Amino acid sequence: MAVKTLARLLGLLRPHATAVAASLLLAWMAMGMTVLIPYLVGQAIDQIEQGSRTDLLTLGLAVVGAGVLRTLLTVFRRLVAGRVSLDVEYELRQRFYTHLQGLEPAFYDHHQTGQLMSRGTSDLQSIRTFLGYGLIFLTQNALTIILSAAVMLWLNPLLGLLALSPLPLIVWSARRYGARSSPAFREVQQRMAEMTADAEESVTGIRVIKSFARERHMIRKFDESVSRLFRQNLLATRISAIYNPLIGALPSIGIAVVLLVGGLQVINGSMQIGELTSFYIYLMMLAGPMRTLGMSLNWAQRAVASGQRMFEILDRPEAIVDSPHARPLAPGPREVRFDGVYLSYDGDHPALTDVTFTVPGGSTVALVGPTGSGKSSIPLLLARLYEADRGTITIDGQDIRDVTLDTLRPAIASAGSDPFLFTASVAENIAYGRPDADPKEIREAAARAGAAGFIEELPDGYDTLLGERGLTLSGGQRQRIAIARALLADPDILVLDDATSSVDARTEALIQAALTEATRGRTTFLIAHRLSSVALADEILVMDHGRIIARGTHDELLESSPLYAEFAEFERERQPEVAAS
Repeated sequence: MAVKTLARLLGLLRPHATAVAASLLLAWMAMGMTVLIPYLVGQAIDQIEQGSRTDLLTLGLAVVGAGVLRTLLTVFRRLVAGRVSLDVEYELRQRFYTHLQGLEPAFYDHHQTGQLMSRGTSDLQSIRTFLGYGLIFLTQNALTIILSAAVMLWLNPLLGLLALSPLPLIVWSARRYGARSSPAFREVQQRMAEMTADAEESVTGIRVIKSFARERHMIRKFDESVSRLFRQNLLATRISAIYNPLIGALPSIGIAVVLLVGGLQVINGSMQIGELTSFYIYLMMLAGPMRTLGMSLNWAQRAVASGQRMFEILDRPEAIVDSPHARPLAPGPREVRFDGVYLSYDGDHPALTDVTFTVPGGSTVALVGPTGSGKSSIPLLLARLYEADRGTITIDGQDIRDVTLDTLRPAIASAGSDPFLFTASVAENIAYGRPDADPKEIREAAARAGAAGFIEELPDGYDTLLGERGLTLSGGQRQRIAIARALLADPDILVLDDATSSVDARTEALIQAALTEATRGRTTFLIAHRLSSVALADEILVMDHGRIIARGTHDELLESSPLYAEFAEFERERQPEVAAS
């Protein structure tokens, strides 16, 4: 799994192959200069011993030149590698966000927002760090080891073999470290995501938290998340604390051997002091990459753990897409038909069972029933936000599964009891479905929704910036803006899901008058909990436990449906209370 993930991460560099190759070439050239310097130093020491000033000056200038060239090559390498890492981060973030936008709502029913945001931020940062810097660092260290080892073996084969003797043990330790650290770092990323999710929930739910005085509970909950992250980080740190010093200490064995054996060879006259100096510098140069091998592996392991979490989302196919033979929604009166439709959100508990009905084009149907009866599932299926398990849904005879999504969904607009508003101006929220609408059209839609009055009283009117989710407004104000948004979109099919539940009786009367005009000639679904909303309907469907148990007009259902009669009686008793409030 880790090797496969690493290969996929490296595959992200394929579009930048030229830049990556240039970065590697610059890194290798820089390391070539680094490897050249100890050799020149050794030659210079030999010249000092021999008293040759001319050659000493030449070698000194060569050392300076190699150092300057190494610096320039490193600067250019960092610039190129930095650009590659930013490009990869940009492309992967865009790909991740685009994929999230394409996933169906059912996906979000089972994934916390904070978890997804963590993957798009901290996980992405780990991948960028490795691909932009860690990979170059690893290859640079590998090249340093290879070149230093080659020169040492060329200078003195016996001494080179003795100096490299700890290398197999270092490789074994590194592999052992990788095997233990990989799951540990993967768990760290998961704990980080859980903490982010808890933090996000604490912020978005702050009003509920304070309303119930649950601040201490949320603090304890967040503290538990932080503690889990701390403990997992501590475990990963302990693994690093054991293996990193071990990997760094092993080269010391080679250093001790070189000083002992090489020193004896110099004393015996079989090796020059300059050669031993060069050999020692090369060995120290070799020890550096070995010591930093653990840090490089840290980057790689974190990137692999983050890559697995990113690819887990990116590999999830979009469940609701256009069929190969999908066509645009053809013009028509927008007759809607459900034929034997079944739906279960979790695969076990049915939300809709054998639902069959027809709504003639331009008419209004009300869906009435207790909570959990399946009313809201019908418009969700109609817009293909969810897919029916069985049955057929057609608009003007076209199966919606054979209609392109970019023509189906714009034909349907909805306003609900708890509408979502964006952190934008009031005008931008109203014009969300029609961003090209002019100010006059926006104001007309607001007036029809009964929202013009309170909007004009806001500090900046239609330019007033709303807070997150529109929580700076009351529930009724948010509902009216949502209705205005739906009306401005001028849809063929309008869905009002208890859209006036948070307004007072007077405002509701104004909105109902506007909706009477707005629904004329437009196929409309009213998910109703008030008799005043039901009055707009040409037909009423009574639902219970995912089934349509009765249908007809208000008067017909009072006689034929005990459940509807109970609903109507409850509403009649409730109306005086609502009016009084």
